[in-house]
Amino acid sequence: MHIKQLRDERNKWFFWKNILPIYEKVQKTKQIDIKNIYIENDDWFKVGNKDDFSDSEYEEILSCAKKLIPWRKGPFDVCDIKIDSEWQSNIKYNLIKEHLDIEGKIVADVGCNNGYYMFRMLEKKPKKLIGFDPSPLFKLQFDFVNHFAKSDIVYELLGVEHIEYYEHKFDFIVMMGVLYHRTDPISTLKSLARAINQNGEILIDTFMIDGEDDMVLTPKDRYSKIPNVYFVPTVNALKNWLSRAGFGNIEIIDIKKTGFDEQRATQWSFEQSLEDYLDATNPDKTVEGYPAPKRVYLKARKI
Repeated sequence: MHIKQLRDERNKWFFWKNILPIYEKVQKTKQIDIKNIYIENDDWFKVGNKDDFSDSEYEEILSCAKKLIPWRKGPFDVCDIKIDSEWQSNIKYNLIKEHLDIEGKIVADVGCNNGYYMFRMLEKKPKKLIGFDPSPLFKLQFDFVNHFAKSDIVYELLGVEHIEYYEHKFDFIVMMGVLYHRTDPISTLKSLARAINQNGEILIDTFMIDGEDDMVLTPKDRYSKIPNVYFVPTVNALKNWLSRAGFGNIEIIDIKKTGFDEQRATQWSFEQSLEDYLDATNPDKTVEGYPAPKRVYLKARKI
């Protein structure tokens, strides 16, 4: 299917029974006039100030923010409303930001969720930022924040499987927390290679397991209570995947175990989070008995 056709079809998702009330709430909030565009690009990505809005406008903004729960990525400060998301995504962004060589480049964020990382990447002055994520809720969270930010970020309700068919190629692709959800990770990486310009770069993070062998963990059913985790490689196995997909110059940025400071339940998210996904007697194991979530962050170049 042509990208334009896909776009038209997926815009109908906002009229699903469970999404329509949220969509209508966001549309109502977007009618609020923005007199002063105020942005602080920091750990809490802040847009707007409460004092710039009437009491009734502020209440509408607050009501909309709550309607958009659960907020998985963030944190955001929208008109002095502190949206404390499940993930403290600033920790991950601060880890990768010095490796984002994207000034003047066309950049894709695959699996962009509500756009937190794209909003933060604005400080790097890319030529164009395009997010891919087939979730109407995440798109509406993005629309809500972007109403106050007025950025020119493009958000597509598309997945990684569509990126190679997009209207143009990319110079830099960010894909965090996606690869382990794919049933064919090498094909996914090949799709990125076909979507990127020659000598373009990717920056990814994914679950990994310790070990020097070229090995992969394949969870039987769930991993850390997540049903759609299919392959968790050693770093060497991941390097092999990247090589087979046409990438080289692989640079390991960091290997980091997910901590309770980074992922936890809040009033803006789900009732359960990382603490509930680990063995109560041994936090080095998931509830299923697998090694606790650890991530590898890396860059690679198309060759």
